[in-house]
Amino acid sequence: MEVLLLEIEDPGCFWVTIEACRPGMVDEIEYKNLDAKMNRFYDKSYEDRSELKPLMVKKGQVYVVFSEELKRWCRATVTQSVMCCTDDYLTECFLVDYAKYIFVKSENIRVALKAFMQIPYRAKKCRLYRTKPVTLHIDFCAGATKIVSANRWDSAAIQYFQNLLKAATRMKAKLCAVEENTCDVFLYVTTKDGKVCVNDDLVLKNFARFEEANDNTGSSADYQGNQTSLDFESLPVKSVNPALASRPMLFNEKVSTNLETGSAASRIFPEKTYQRSSTGLNEYTEPIVKAIPSLAFNKNTAVHTGRLQQHLNSDPLKTRIIEDRQQSFQNLIEEKNFVFLSDKIAPSSTLETAPILDELREELAQKNFSGPSFTESYCWPPVARGCDVVAISCQGNDPLLYIPPLLTFLLLGNCYQPLPKRNGPLALILCPGWKKAELVFGLLKTYKRWSRLLHPELIILGPKKEAGSLKIRGCGIIVTTPYSLLRLLEHRSLFFSALCHLVLDEVEVLFSDAAEQVFTILECYKKAICTRDWEYSLHQTIAVGTRWNKHTARLIKEFMNNPYIVITTVEEASIYGNVQQVLQPCRDSEKTAVLLKILDFTHNDLQKVLVFTSSVNEAVMVHKALTSNSISSLKVHAESKFDFNCILEQWTKGYSSGTHVVLVLTDDCMQYLGITDATCVVHFSFPSPRVLGQRLRSMSDNFCNVIKDSSVDGEYPRARSVFLLTEDSACHALEILHFLQHAEAEIPQELYDFTAKTVEAEEHKKFSRPLCAYLKIFGICKNRTVCPDRHQVNMQIDVPQNIPDKVKETPGYVTILPLHIVNATNYFGRIVDKEKDQYTILAEEINEYFKEPRNKNGVQTVEKLAFYGLCEKRLFHRVQVVEISPKEEENLSCNVKIKFIDEGRTSQVQSSQLLHLPARFQCLPPQAVEFIVCRVKPIDNETEWNPEVTSYINYKIKGKLHEAKIIHTLGNTAWVDPMVRVNRLAYLKLSVNEYNVRSEILATGLGTDNPEHVTQLQKLCGCVNIPDHEKNLEPLSLKEDAAGLENVSSLQNMSIQENSTETCSSPKIVSGNQLCDDVAQSKEAEDSTLHQHKCLYPEIKWFQSEESLTVKVKIVGVADWKCEFSKEKVLFSASSGGKWYLADMELHKYILAAKSVCVIKDREAVIVLVKEKKGAWSRLLKNKNPQVSYDFEHWEDFEDKSPFPVGTKKLHHAPAGDEEFTDSSEDSGTESDE
Repeated sequence: MEVLLLEIEDPGCFWVTIEACRPGMVDEIEYKNLDAKMNRFYDKSYEDRSELKPLMVKKGQVYVVFSEELKRWCRATVTQSVMCCTDDYLTECFLVDYAKYIFVKSENIRVALKAFMQIPYRAKKCRLYRTKPVTLHIDFCAGATKIVSANRWDSAAIQYFQNLLKAATRMKAKLCAVEENTCDVFLYVTTKDGKVCVNDDLVLKNFARFEEANDNTGSSADYQGNQTSLDFESLPVKSVNPALASRPMLFNEKVSTNLETGSAASRIFPEKTYQRSSTGLNEYTEPIVKAIPSLAFNKNTAVHTGRLQQHLNSDPLKTRIIEDRQQSFQNLIEEKNFVFLSDKIAPSSTLETAPILDELREELAQKNFSGPSFTESYCWPPVARGCDVVAISCQGNDPLLYIPPLLTFLLLGNCYQPLPKRNGPLALILCPGWKKAELVFGLLKTYKRWSRLLHPELIILGPKKEAGSLKIRGCGIIVTTPYSLLRLLEHRSLFFSALCHLVLDEVEVLFSDAAEQVFTILECYKKAICTRDWEYSLHQTIAVGTRWNKHTARLIKEFMNNPYIVITTVEEASIYGNVQQVLQPCRDSEKTAVLLKILDFTHNDLQKVLVFTSSVNEAVMVHKALTSNSISSLKVHAESKFDFNCILEQWTKGYSSGTHVVLVLTDDCMQYLGITDATCVVHFSFPSPRVLGQRLRSMSDNFCNVIKDSSVDGEYPRARSVFLLTEDSACHALEILHFLQHAEAEIPQELYDFTAKTVEAEEHKKFSRPLCAYLKIFGICKNRTVCPDRHQVNMQIDVPQNIPDKVKETPGYVTILPLHIVNATNYFGRIVDKEKDQYTILAEEINEYFKEPRNKNGVQTVEKLAFYGLCEKRLFHRVQVVEISPKEEENLSCNVKIKFIDEGRTSQVQSSQLLHLPARFQCLPPQAVEFIVCRVKPIDNETEWNPEVTSYINYKIKGKLHEAKIIHTLGNTAWVDPMVRVNRLAYLKLSVNEYNVRSEILATGLGTDNPEHVTQLQKLCGCVNIPDHEKNLEPLSLKEDAAGLENVSSLQNMSIQENSTETCSSPKIVSGNQLCDDVAQSKEAEDSTLHQHKCLYPEIKWFQSEESLTVKVKIVGVADWKCEFSKEKVLFSASSGGKWYLADMELHKYILAAKSVCVIKDREAVIVLVKEKKGAWSRLLKNKNPQVSYDFEHWEDFEDKSPFPVGTKKLHHAPAGDEEFTDSSEDSGTESDE
């Protein structure tokens, strides 16, 4: 029998589930159905949840518990008694269907109802039949060794067993016996090397021995013969169906003592015994007794639903209600999932009936595919028929929604024979980003047989890649992104000539991030279809996603042909169905009056209104208010004496046009009524997101069909949903706000004001979390509502760490050493002190210390957050333990997660590898600092860096010293701009800026400018304060950056071609030991007399772009300033600290005076001059002035126009006359402007 591995402890204890079942046995589909029914039931809202809570939790009993890891309700047995924790009681449970041990809070434990215990546990506990552990015994006296029996499996045997099973592609088991709910099996696995009997393999490798039996059963060879799976009729020992070996023992079970052999041994004789205890148990606690031949249980267990039983016996009316609930219980758990369809579709609920090729079906089964999901069962049939499909579902981001039926259609081939032979793909899959595109492509490649036939290709193109050189001949499927495809279309005008299938994966993300690009592609596809001269034109468009998007309606109307719409989320179906969402703010005391106004009917059509309340008292109150105002209404709630059938009869009977039917009810009644034809829902009590879907579902019959209904935009909608917002609605107001925004409903300001504090409180909950990585790397987080991390500064956490004090006091240029590259702009490394690097000294001492064998002392007990030594590649490092996994056995070392505190990376090691670290080596604080390069981000609105650019930057910078300017620090993070690799030529007393990391990223074509990065960081820290007159400068600055970037990219691309080993983006020569920024040393100008009055000439630095020049006048505390512009001259004057400054600048070339501006900042005046003609200026002034110098801190903004050549092999000086850029002599103190 084929099995699937669930969990491994050792060869004597592992869990499997039966994958391919024989008739009469439970298969995976039944378990999935049980899981769905069970979770639907326990997620339902009851007015008294205590009815399902056990009065006492006992060890060994069966319950239903909620697993936080799996996010679902599961069957479980209690393995350990209750333990007390800080806020609740914890119970250790074993999930009998998943083979997992978990701790569960008492509030998450429910009584296991009989309806959910009818099928056996999915996890079957097994052990290798008669395969016992051995160990190596050493006799020191005799000087000999021998293999002897052992009481437990050693670590080598366990490791080998685990590796063998994990490497298996197929697994079969043959049941030999059952003892104490454990199946003794012969286990057969298929690996790449062939088929192996695990029992024999462990014995042959001296990891185990066969236990001799009295009936001389011998090894597995005696049992093999022609059998390769479980065979009950020919077993030589007592046997039992494994599906019954773990039958749930919910109530008392009687076992037949008449054991039979042979073929009769596998038969089952069910026998029910109805017993009633003295307390009067009803049929709800009826025992299930089954006789299982050849299997004797020593224990009889029972679960008593005490609290529920008290309810049954205390009140006759309540007894009747609960009995009615039990009668409708089966109907409730059989309730189908919600689906909205534009046309009827016969779902394919099993893999056997799915519309896919038999070979593909077999391959899916081998990959443990459990069968089409609910959404897949409706999507596969129309996709396999070549129809247009739009699918919106919680599962909408899963490519399996369309890949199996699409592959089937492509592989049939008959549909393509009449078509003319053209170059180009048959199918195109558009993904929202490179990461999803790689996932889809990887999934296609897993089907190797089909991949060889269809030749799928992944195309990710940046602006710098040569799209024209790509070869796509013979390619059947292309997976790409909208931006990459548009770059390809620039060179491949006939790309759509043979295209028949277009898939939009995660369509809502595509439309939100690249709507213009997607519609451009759709227009090209539509145009290509219209221009085809084929007699038979085959074209299919498939769109799948998790949410409805306003652009999807345009997609359906303009680019699809009568598509099948499949929506399995009620909220999304209501948005598609044009349900009018109305929010009415009011006081809690005014709710009834507002409700009466809402029910002031003026429409002549039949109106069926549901008024939802949160409690019985509220329902009674609303009903009385309606009755007293002459509004006839029905009422139903859990304590109502009216039968549900009676209410349904009144609701569903034929009414004439203009009739108004109002039903007041509580949420827990909807599951029994099953109403779907309401025209209006009034949320008298504010709903939670879970309850909202159930309420909206009651109007599903009146959801409009965008395709067929032309009256969608009529005056009066067919369905309305009205929310009453009061001061008591704070609990779920934020979730409802997000829903209304998604539905593009009219939202009153009161809701925004109401949720402002909730948003602040939600953010405050994250105050102890790490600062959001996207906020740090890009300056913005696109998904704040779902992001689990913090988005504001917490000064207790964000105090600078691991950063030298002198760097904190005076941020500026430092030498950094990147050691761990996270992505293209995020690294971990050290700040290196050029004068005396303490860590270098410490590292040498640590390695010298551990060279002595006597100093390599292992650690007996590993403590979390403690510091240890670790040897890696013959070097010793300081590490800190951040996580410890539990030991499998007492004498085995455990896995620990460690952090290299001086490098920033993490790793998993064995605790036995850790060494005791003397206290003297722990004195120096951790040296690892996180560095982030500013002002650059991925292209195409991506949120993740492409591995290609990350790999390139890793190769370029890892382990090399760089000069960087720290512009900001928070916690252990330092933002740098720029970060430059400096090559020092000692024999010439020169330094060359080899490359700028930001420019290297831009030059790959996979990065683009991010001008708002630094500004957003300043806003985050609350240190940005832009005066009004500075705002006029901002658009010009952005334009300069954009222009500069194009030049940077073109220059960088050229430099890579010229010198593939070492790229020098814009090398700059400095003399002596000057820093890489080559900032000129400021000189005092107090003795200068440049005007008829006694004035000082200020220090001036300047830089340029293709269109403008930026001049910075270095004056602190500017007052009484004046700046005059003319075509060839700028006159700037100001006072500061009782001194007068005057800069009379006669320019080298002409400017546009009307467009030039001057802005005053704290420590300088910034003058932006717009050039009359675009191009590079070799100098700023006509005449030389010692106070004017070029600002190399901004050389990357115009690096491609630098007069220095690119490359490091040959150094050239600037032309004569360009003194401003010429390196200064050894005696010169500044760079001068001529």
